Amino acid sequence: MKRRDFIGNTLAIGGLTSVIPISQLYSNVQKKLSHQNKKTNYDVIVIGVGSMGSSTCYQIAKQGYSVLGLEQFDIPHEMGSHGGQSRIIRKAYFEHPNYVPLLERAYENWKSLEQEVSNQIYFKTGLLYFGPSKHPLITGTQKSAKKYDIQVNEFNRKEQIDKFPQFKIPNDYSNLIEVDAGFVTPERAILTYTKQALKHKATIHINEKTLQWSKKDGVIKVKTNKQTYYCKKLVLTAGAWNSKFSKLKNLEVTRQVMFWAKPRNINMFKLNKFPCWTFADPTINGIYYGFPNLSNSSFGEPPGIKFAHHTKGTLTDYDAVNKNISIDEQRTVIEAIRKFIPEGIDSISSIKTCLYTYSPDEDFILDFYNENKDVVIGAGFSGHGFKFASVIGEIIAELVIKGKSIHPINFLKSNRFNG
Repeated sequence: MKRRDFIGNTLAIGGLTSVIPISQLYSNVQKKLSHQNKKTNYDVIVIGVGSMGSSTCYQIAKQGYSVLGLEQFDIPHEMGSHGGQSRIIRKAYFEHPNYVPLLERAYENWKSLEQEVSNQIYFKTGLLYFGPSKHPLITGTQKSAKKYDIQVNEFNRKEQIDKFPQFKIPNDYSNLIEVDAGFVTPERAILTYTKQALKHKATIHINEKTLQWSKKDGVIKVKTNKQTYYCKKLVLTAGAWNSKFSKLKNLEVTRQVMFWAKPRNINMFKLNKFPCWTFADPTINGIYYGFPNLSNSSFGEPPGIKFAHHTKGTLTDYDAVNKNISIDEQRTVIEAIRKFIPEGIDSISSIKTCLYTYSPDEDFILDFYNENKDVVIGAGFSGHGFKFASVIGEIIAELVIKGKSIHPINFLKSNRFNG
């Protein structure tokens, strides 16, 4: 990895000049949702219109198939995994290099979507990695970067203090920056995919709860709290609720906590001045991560810099999530952030919860369900799936329409858990 010009042009959000406010996009989608047909027979039904489901509806509808998306809440919503204003996107995947080809396609698809709608969804801020040299965050990132020639550059302590004075990093830590990383805006992405799916004649129902589905004589029946529908192919992208509609009993749903804080000096943490970041503390499980301060007008509520602890949270019932965050939960994360970003927290603006759905090995499940080629499932995204939404929808559409995908997804097949 290179040392010279380690930051490059990282902190330029660049690209498009249009950033449509979330509120305006939401209003536009709501108007379209109120004028739809009432038919009950479709080529494909998608249960769950969140990140993966909205992308799937779009990919299938634009190929001319009739598709119905069923969402039990609003679009978007904060009951599942895809709320919270921002999600990191990166290519140098420390979890496993096998994900990198999928990420390369995801980047292409996010760019294609932006061009299609003239609205920015991916923001290039760069991503900092701080951690002990032998920590998986550092070694895994370096491994993926080397294998796929991804621009991840090292920098020393002096360069860190000069370029990123917001951080107080231990002297013996490794410091890396992935130049082309940044964040994707989940609410804007989901609304955009929904809007484009509707443009391609998809039908999407909100606030309609799926109760059960069954297959008989080659016909799939889906029963909701409002109607019964029929289709040839079914997609399960219901997030934490996937275990309700499948026999994948090895999925674990956890409650995660996200924080927003007003920094002491807002100018130091603005977009274009403060990158996304990750920080590994060897005394704890998981990593800490965070984002620049984002404007309410463009990115929605809440205000402040966002940060969280990426680790397996408390097991929870997806229909009865405890939204109350204890003082101890708050103290642990807030004290850690204050330790290595001293000026990052003047006061806490907001604290929210979301859900992770873990597979046993924390890798995705992307496959035909129960070897039934008429049913496809996308599940177990384990807290690191959103950045892939643009390619996951494409893959699911391929499995539904062609019975196979051109993308390298063999390592994500569900039969890896058998035996």
